Amino acid sequence: MEFRLLGAVSVATEIGELPLGPAKRRSLLAALLLRPNHPVPVDQLTAALWDHEPPQRARSVIQGHVSRLRVLLAGADAEMYGVELVTQGTAYVLRMPETLLDAHRFEELVTLARSQRAPADAVAMYQEALSLWQGPALTGAYPTQPLQAAAHALEELRLTCVELLAAGYTRMGEHARAAAVLRAEADVHPLRESLSAGLVRALQRAGRRSEALDWFHRTRRLLADELGVDPGRELADAYAVVLRGEDDDVAQAPAAVPPPVPVTAQVPSAALHSGTVDLLPRMPRGFHGRAGELTALSRAAAGEAPVCLVTGPAGVGKTALVVHWAHRNRDRFPGGLLYADLRGFSDTGEPTLVEVLREFLLALGVAPRRIPESACGASALFRSLAADRQLLVVLDNARGSEQVRELLPGGARCVTVVTSRYRLRGLIASDAARPVPVDVLEPEDSTALLAAVLGKERVLAEAVAARRLAELCGGLPLALRVTAARLADQPDWSLSAMSVELSDESRRLSLLDVEDTGVRAALRLTVRRLPEDAAHHFAHLGRHPGTHVDRYTAAALADTDPDTAEAALDRLTAAHLVTRTSPDRWTLHDLVRLYARGLDTEPDTLVRMLDHSVATALAAASAAEPGDESCFALPADFHPPRAVRKFADRDQAMAWYAAERDDLTLAAAAARTAGMHSRTWRIVLAMWPQMVWRVLDGWTPLLQTALDAARADADTRAESRILALLGWVLTEEGRTHEALVHLEAAPVLASRAGDMRGEATALVNLSLAQAALGSPEEAAEGCAQAARLARDANDRHTERLALYHLARHQLDAREWQSALETCTAAHALDDQADTSAASRVLLLTVAGEALLGMGDETEGVRRLEEAAREAESCGYDDGAVRALGALLRVSADVGLQARYDTAMVRLTAGT
Repeated sequence: MEFRLLGAVSVATEIGELPLGPAKRRSLLAALLLRPNHPVPVDQLTAALWDHEPPQRARSVIQGHVSRLRVLLAGADAEMYGVELVTQGTAYVLRMPETLLDAHRFEELVTLARSQRAPADAVAMYQEALSLWQGPALTGAYPTQPLQAAAHALEELRLTCVELLAAGYTRMGEHARAAAVLRAEADVHPLRESLSAGLVRALQRAGRRSEALDWFHRTRRLLADELGVDPGRELADAYAVVLRGEDDDVAQAPAAVPPPVPVTAQVPSAALHSGTVDLLPRMPRGFHGRAGELTALSRAAAGEAPVCLVTGPAGVGKTALVVHWAHRNRDRFPGGLLYADLRGFSDTGEPTLVEVLREFLLALGVAPRRIPESACGASALFRSLAADRQLLVVLDNARGSEQVRELLPGGARCVTVVTSRYRLRGLIASDAARPVPVDVLEPEDSTALLAAVLGKERVLAEAVAARRLAELCGGLPLALRVTAARLADQPDWSLSAMSVELSDESRRLSLLDVEDTGVRAALRLTVRRLPEDAAHHFAHLGRHPGTHVDRYTAAALADTDPDTAEAALDRLTAAHLVTRTSPDRWTLHDLVRLYARGLDTEPDTLVRMLDHSVATALAAASAAEPGDESCFALPADFHPPRAVRKFADRDQAMAWYAAERDDLTLAAAAARTAGMHSRTWRIVLAMWPQMVWRVLDGWTPLLQTALDAARADADTRAESRILALLGWVLTEEGRTHEALVHLEAAPVLASRAGDMRGEATALVNLSLAQAALGSPEEAAEGCAQAARLARDANDRHTERLALYHLARHQLDAREWQSALETCTAAHALDDQADTSAASRVLLLTVAGEALLGMGDETEGVRRLEEAAREAESCGYDDGAVRALGALLRVSADVGLQARYDTAMVRLTAGT
């Protein structure tokens, strides 16, 4: 088990990382890990979780997150490793061996390295310490002031370690390596003078005096522009040494370490690099961020003859990343730097293999007449020349693996970097290519990219608008650069005005094109390379109103079958046009979705997708509530999908509801916009099992949409059922007087429509509002009438529901014996094959409470515990809260309280 703060806040186990959940829970864990084995008061945890005024229930939220962390740690057998999260008064303590914490091991390694006499030993320990870092400290935690301060402190320790590592290389006489280490950090932290001073000295010692002078002047200008100060003593002294052409540390070298060779005796830098091949494009301007990707690329480039595969969607900045990395690491490749644009996604056509090899061979000094005419001969000559060189070969914009293989140098000290919009799995299989995925920029890096083009003052003056522009561009560097170019061309145009323009989806892609550069042009070239079947599915994905699809939805959109759709989605994933977010869910970047929406499809695509949503939601409802009747009939013009997802049990159905809720809501909105009223209300009404399970999840607006659609569709039966459901939700939300208006109308409409089952359900829901308003006798009478109606309709499910609520009303009236008898009658209707878990939990709870009221505590507690266990096992949080709450009224057990808190947090937070 390993706890990590040096990167994403996480807990690693033998079977993978623990699912820590939301940012606030990660923040809580981070705050505890920053002080392991010490009590952390609740007020300090509150400050770590909320930036401003915390909510009134902050302590309960913290308790809920602590309970969830305890469950996660228990599930990972944390006690075996000596890890325990305990309560100590008004504080919490995470007891643990500190060796399990990466930050502790990092500090131990740095301390140990400092005590080493041999420079090589110290360097190895510093390298091991830095390898523990997986990204910026405390990533994923909520950016409150205490945690930001802690992350900054950890970053300071990392930078100190980097400087010590460079000093170790210097003691070993490896000045170029010292310069390479320092430059990587000085690029990211240009105002840290100690880094720049160390880099200036390292460049001087490596014989690169002109670079040292250039770096000093660059830093001096930056200090003046950004801070209005001159270089400090350390940097000024380093500059003076460079001017004198001396090495200031020769006389100070430790006696145990041989002094480095004097600069005057070294081979001059110009001689080292004279004749060095360099085909790289110029250093990209305005490059920002990508620290994680640069680190990943450096790691992928380590070892013997590595092939690094940098992949990502069109416009994400793969070429800029690789060229930037290549320029930063050019000193690693004295044998030369080769670059070729393979134009795999270009209108101008791809270069032939011979053309690329000829350019490489000429650059390596082969006379034109000695270059073989055949591709095989030229490839063989290239490999032989590369065998003893230390080359970097950049193969940009590769379309396929076969385009790359004959261009691999093969020398043990050569590094090949390939960029592509495709995953190139063939290259991974045949040449062990190491993938380096590149995704869109984070908001901070996006706004920094805008500032690099427009200037910091202009961006800072409209910080909110800049953030909005970054969101509208989806973090795609190409889109951000086009946006910045438009704004740079019109200095009087505000960022706010540009964000308003981009907010119009119908114009966004056209605004993100300038001349021959733009998002639409880049995507067009990618789509053009797709096989016909994949292109067909891609175009239809643009008609999906939601944000995610599974293979069934994709098949319904394209009018194919799920297997064909999944194969197409795999091709689209390989082309970075869609992203796989889970084993059976894919999504599109917003700009890609807008592009796909503009492609041609059949006019009935939307209705096919809506009918697929209706059919799948009905299948989920049937699995979630077995034995219950279908809540509506299919419309006369229904388009049956070729295949509908099957649900093995209730858990699968409820998991699908949870994953698809947002997309089902968007589908209902699309149906409403298209005037398809019969689909609108059916999609919403088919979600009723989730509404029952998560009644406080804000369903009222969606149900109001369904009610409007049912009335527009002139379907009285549907209107009555939606009114009953809406009234019940409003009652549970405490809006009883509003609920009563809907609930009194629902049974009347159901009776008019001849819907006995619907009328019975409506009467039950009405009884809840009546009881809440102080009319328990009227409520009980309504439930009794509902039970009779359901019995006449031979609807055991609704009859059982009516009897449950009748028993609940009898409990409220303290009629213990009557409540128990009513529960017994409801239990007599049970058939385990078609009785839902919710029904069993609720009936057991009422029976347990009735027995407690009658004085039979032993049997009452037994039934309540049985109800609580079943509710917890199936994720029915509302039922768990009811049963555990009843138990807590007769027991002060700490374990019961913890279970109740966990269920309550899940119920209120929806986690």
